[in-house]
Amino acid sequence: MKKILVGLSGGVDSAVAAYLLKKQGFDITGAMMSIWDNSYPKPKNKRIDACLGPEEEDIESVKKIADFLEIPLYILDCREEYKKVVIENFRNEYKQGRTPNPCIWCNTYIKFGVLPTAAKKNGLIFDKFATGHYANIKFDNSTNMYHLCRAFDETKDQTYFLYRLNQKILSETIFPLGELKKEDVRDIAKEIGLSVAQKPDSQDFYCGDYNDILQFPVSSGDIINKNGEVLGKQNGIWNYTIGKRKGLGLSGGTKEPLYVINILAKQNAIVVGTKKDLYSKSLVVTKVCWGSILAPTETMQATVKIRQQHKPAKANITPIDNVSAKIEFEEEQMSVTSGQSTVFYKDDIVLGGGIIC
Repeated sequence: MKKILVGLSGGVDSAVAAYLLKKQGFDITGAMMSIWDNSYPKPKNKRIDACLGPEEEDIESVKKIADFLEIPLYILDCREEYKKVVIENFRNEYKQGRTPNPCIWCNTYIKFGVLPTAAKKNGLIFDKFATGHYANIKFDNSTNMYHLCRAFDETKDQTYFLYRLNQKILSETIFPLGELKKEDVRDIAKEIGLSVAQKPDSQDFYCGDYNDILQFPVSSGDIINKNGEVLGKQNGIWNYTIGKRKGLGLSGGTKEPLYVINILAKQNAIVVGTKKDLYSKSLVVTKVCWGSILAPTETMQATVKIRQQHKPAKANITPIDNVSAKIEFEEEQMSVTSGQSTVFYKDDIVLGGGIIC
């Protein structure tokens, strides 16, 4: 009987994943990663739809799930690694005027790296690691490589957050929910009597105000237009992202609404323009990884997502060097944002991705 370690979060997806694997006859052990550090300010209004926050309720929920499924449970301390990898990257990127995606770093290095490693250090023996992500893994005999593939439920597909998983991780991972729809998962949870059957999904990485974590001093700077003319003041570039319109504090003088179109960290300035200024046809990505194929040496066609909710758009991908590539879209795309990830797809297969620079 294969031993499987299941990452439990206290939500319905990971709970049902563990249930389904146990039902299939596997020897299941549950593991929750503890990432909340009490040095963070306690949020005034904690939302339950976020991953990072005080963990008392989540731990209680995970314990109930493990007791209900009659599986052993381990709470593993991943706080220091999470702080070094996810939080430091989050703060550094905002400081440089970029908008990071901490969920990608968490999944790549903590959930699928630090967590199973910590389990092994605690003496746990398992053959595979499983989570409640909506994604699939398929093995291609012709290339002898594992492919990360989109989930059956396109509305819940999470491959955008998993594109940096390498061949070793893919070979050791199971996604039990890959062929299910979200409503089917909730129905299963309700049918077997799981207490988290109707628990809301996580919608963000942090449960409070991002400034709780950033903790940057107020740094007043200019809001300028494309010609460098000062239109107003801003109180920190990290409070803005590409495409932001509300809260700019600008009034009069323009016929069209203004949006953030660029963030200049060195000048401590926010650049605003009209909606048409948000569109671009090309971008450059760095820290490129190719998870499901060998790195290409020539231009290739694919569809590309520039954020999780973005509809994949047709593009040509041209390698610049081993870690960089230029993306040229057939049609202009709105709000290309430095620091966010682009993910490359061929049909349902995730080819790889990189960070917009």
